[in-house]
Amino acid sequence: MTVSDLHPWKEAPATVVFVGGGPRTVGLLERFAASADELLGGRRVEIHVVDPFPAGGGRIWRRDQSRLLWMNSMTSDVTIFTDESVDCEGPIVPGPDLATWVAGEGAVILEKAGLEPPGPLAFPPRLVQAEYLAWVWERVVRDLPATVVTHRERAVELTADQRVILGSGREIAADAVVLALGYLDRLPTASESAWAAQAADAGLTYIPPGYTADVDLDGLWPQAPVIVRGFGQAFVDLMVLLTEGRGGWYDESDGLLSYHPSGDEPILYVGSRRGVPYHSKLGYTVPGTRPVPTRYLTKKALGEGVLDFDRDVAPLIEKELAYAHYQQLFTAHPERTRWPWKRFAETLDAWLPGASLNAVPGRDAGSGAVADAEFEAAVRAGVPDPADWFVRHEVDRPLAGRFFEDRDGFERFLTELIENDLLRRADPAYSADLAVFNALLSIYSVLSRAITDGQLSDEDRVRRVESEWHGFFSFVASGPPPRRLEELLALHRAGIVRFAGPDLEVAIDNDQFVATSPAVAGEIRARAFVEARLPRPDVLATADPLLRGLLDSGALAADELFAADGTSLGGGQLKADSRCRAIRSDGSIQETLFLLGPSVSGSAGSSGFSRPHFNGPGFRQNDAVARDLLTLLAPTVRKEERHAS
Repeated sequence: MTVSDLHPWKEAPATVVFVGGGPRTVGLLERFAASADELLGGRRVEIHVVDPFPAGGGRIWRRDQSRLLWMNSMTSDVTIFTDESVDCEGPIVPGPDLATWVAGEGAVILEKAGLEPPGPLAFPPRLVQAEYLAWVWERVVRDLPATVVTHRERAVELTADQRVILGSGREIAADAVVLALGYLDRLPTASESAWAAQAADAGLTYIPPGYTADVDLDGLWPQAPVIVRGFGQAFVDLMVLLTEGRGGWYDESDGLLSYHPSGDEPILYVGSRRGVPYHSKLGYTVPGTRPVPTRYLTKKALGEGVLDFDRDVAPLIEKELAYAHYQQLFTAHPERTRWPWKRFAETLDAWLPGASLNAVPGRDAGSGAVADAEFEAAVRAGVPDPADWFVRHEVDRPLAGRFFEDRDGFERFLTELIENDLLRRADPAYSADLAVFNALLSIYSVLSRAITDGQLSDEDRVRRVESEWHGFFSFVASGPPPRRLEELLALHRAGIVRFAGPDLEVAIDNDQFVATSPAVAGEIRARAFVEARLPRPDVLATADPLLRGLLDSGALAADELFAADGTSLGGGQLKADSRCRAIRSDGSIQETLFLLGPSVSGSAGSSGFSRPHFNGPGFRQNDAVARDLLTLLAPTVRKEERHAS
């Protein structure tokens, strides 16, 4: 019996085009399959997935990359399937998280791929995640009540009558389109273009911001100095590709990791704004600790209307982080405190960050408000060891106010700083650090909602949240696996990596790049310079022809952002409504065009994979969009039946 026999009102098959075949599309299609029986009404569906990279992993998680590159998450912290924690309308369809998959049927797949199955607390190679996502893709396609066609090419145009035109010239007429493009390549900035032109004129090698796995590193010559600006994930990938990737190797004796150069490595002089590497990932778990609702930075506290970030938001973040840190310290490690937690918590509740003794509102009226100096005194009295204090600006800028007369002295200081970080981040005695990590996740969720609700100005969003706050979040919570910092120290001992200092400035002088830091005496000269970071997202500068055409025609909207003084902040994100439907430049909604990903306003779960049992926001959003899609595609008769009911 066919669908047409069951449904005399049979309609033509519905066609949905997904532009982008990475994890976001996979997760959305999993939710589509989960709710199809309930909402689709038996209508036939054809799904087209357009991406020049293989569906499942997409560009970032493709199989075609170095096996030396690792994930930034532990095996046990990654899943693409819903579980009982996810609050959504659609049915929960459990599937294995990465750790479960690796220990089960994934083990055979990894063995065939020549990959060793990682343990649950390991930071696996990205190729392991690539195999997991490829397996998930095959399972999702098998479960879909639809025909699925993949197109290994780019979509270059979306017409007004919703035809998706591919680079080959093929056209696909669509009933609905989902743009899930992931991280976008962008055109170079004026500054980057100027750097490239000057470097070319001087015969120098300049590598602008970009995804390290895709960058051509051949211009970085063996044993030649290279100035590197950036000390985060992009630098770690660069470091790996230029050392082990060029034939060097590590061994360990007497507990100390040693690096053996191949002779093909350049000498990397690395610096950044902070001048230190991102904090190591925590090397332990504490049962029962997880993100909890915020205490101070709440929707009620933020109220309605536009906020001033420095005045209205930053103090609440300060308190939120301090509360998370000290609550864990006082309750899990009371032997290191002198006050009862209740007394300290009352002081923290009354604290007004940023306020001096003479500037606390209502002090004379006996309000009980606590200024900075009083709170600092309470910390000193209640917590005797400075190693147990949490001072956000000191965590953020550990080199602030320091000056080193010689580079050797600076490098000794920084080496000790990294060694201490490795020891602390491996020690559950400092589980207050884990509490801060979880608080950062909760804070991020509140800030995302405030942005979506329009409570922050463009200037505050770009400068305070997307730059300063996200930078702090990444520095504390998105650092490398501990092993990578151990390798960094081994490379330093081998003379392959040198430390350049904070607030690193680079110029061209006499056909050389020259780097200086205000915190370290002297200068560094080299004929190669690498900006080891991803470019700042700016959809108005995207190199993607599909998006450029849609923006130029007004079919998509994205603000050009300006500060209060008229300074350009570049382009913002693509505009979408609360249901992820695209907003045109005239403010109208495109009901059949959906936008998801890091370049879209309000897109949840774009900063990484969801953790098992954590009710990830990306799952909730995927479920809602999938159900909207299914309702949109359902037969007309079924829609009328649902409306009548």
